[in-house]
Amino acid sequence: MCGVVGIVSKQPVNQVIYDALLLLQHRGQDAAGIITGQAGKLYMQKARGMVRDVFRTRNMRALPGVYGLGQVRYPTAGSADSEEEAQPFYVNSPFGLALAHNGNLTNTDVLRGVLTTTDHRHINTGSDSEVLLNVLASELDRAGGGRPLQAADLFRAVRSVHARVRGSYAVIVLIAGHGLLAFRDPYGIRPLCFGRNDADGDIMVASESVALEGAGFRLERDILPGEALFVDLDGRMLTEQCADSPTLNPCIFEFVYLARPDSVLDGISVYQARLNMGETLAQRVISVMPPSEIDVVIPVPESSRPSAMQLAWKLGRPYREGFVKNRYVGRTFIMPGQAVRKKSVRQKLNAITQEFAGRNVLLVDDSIVRGTTSREIVQMAREAGARKVYLASAAPPVRYPNVYGIDMPTGAELVAYGRDIEQVREIIGCDALIYQDLEAMKAAVLRERPDIDAFEASCFDGCYITGDVEAALIAGHPKTAGDQPGSRLNLQGQVSEEAQP
Repeated sequence: MCGVVGIVSKQPVNQVIYDALLLLQHRGQDAAGIITGQAGKLYMQKARGMVRDVFRTRNMRALPGVYGLGQVRYPTAGSADSEEEAQPFYVNSPFGLALAHNGNLTNTDVLRGVLTTTDHRHINTGSDSEVLLNVLASELDRAGGGRPLQAADLFRAVRSVHARVRGSYAVIVLIAGHGLLAFRDPYGIRPLCFGRNDADGDIMVASESVALEGAGFRLERDILPGEALFVDLDGRMLTEQCADSPTLNPCIFEFVYLARPDSVLDGISVYQARLNMGETLAQRVISVMPPSEIDVVIPVPESSRPSAMQLAWKLGRPYREGFVKNRYVGRTFIMPGQAVRKKSVRQKLNAITQEFAGRNVLLVDDSIVRGTTSREIVQMAREAGARKVYLASAAPPVRYPNVYGIDMPTGAELVAYGRDIEQVREIIGCDALIYQDLEAMKAAVLRERPDIDAFEASCFDGCYITGDVEAALIAGHPKTAGDQPGSRLNLQGQVSEEAQP
């Protein structure tokens, strides 16, 4: 899971990219990078850490130029500890290409082998983004045949990338002295949109619409699945469909948790989608227990708030803020390591005792993945004096690994893997556990855009939309973040170790 942004402007872009990355910080807190271009020369700064830590005044001054791109990273492939794997990645041939990528490739090892033996390209890291960049560079070499850059060659190269690469990818590429290229996988799994600054005609591409709006850009539309977009340094934009049979299958977990509520993804308001999920979740709660059993509805900050508010309204029960969040602690879901997540829950949240004491409390969370946060929060509610603690999840049980760019790499990490709801309830320690129904959740999001082909919902239903994952898992691919040496997924996402909550 990452956030990417790119811009072609008539003014210096370093500050605009920095501001956009701050708005995308929720998508990755491990590393950040910016590359800018001016007069055919490129300038780059990247390092591990949050945006505000990676870019100091001296770094910003060293990033001149009127076009550039940036990325915030949460590692789902490669090493989480390597400074070298911060993005963007750069190759000098052809033309000079720098790439930022959101997603996860499922045939990385196969591609790496072909690149080194057939394309004679050196891969220096374990990152699938470097592999993707070299595939693009190799195909652009073939398409261009050594002649000056032409948009038709770019689109031909992207078409070849779609033919070779499997998985999810939303990509922005800076081409030295020429402009920006952006493209999206043929299934449209990871989001990517573009907008325009009406005052200057500048064009920006980003993972979420909130990055555009925060920079004063007007959202025009999402980049279509399989589509490529090229913006030259004069601001001229060309687009072309580069996939034969594209379909729109956005990742539904974006609407559950990943995206900011003020973003619009593929024409769907994230905030409205979460309100809708709250309505359908309320129906599930009513089917399990009478609302009179609930004294108060309390969200687990922050992604669950819209769903919790709507649920409380539908149940006719009071909505209260029962937890105060320390905003200087990162999102626990995207913190590497179970021990780090567990410790950070108490650092991140503190209970308001008066909202819990002597009450039957319904806690609402956006999802339950590893169960670490849920178990700690239920215990905090009990320590604050709650008589009974019920827990409702706006998403269904997360039972399967995700291979498309979300850190759910193995079944061993998922509390619901191989367990029924009662077993999960016992592990978490709540008095009742209520999950959203999968089809109801899909319908809640589809209500905002009924023409979507399908959702990528593999972590809930085990169906991998690209169709290649089963064979890849048999062969021991893909190697995702969290895979330990010798630990390979089988068809059910199992690893050799026992599943631990």
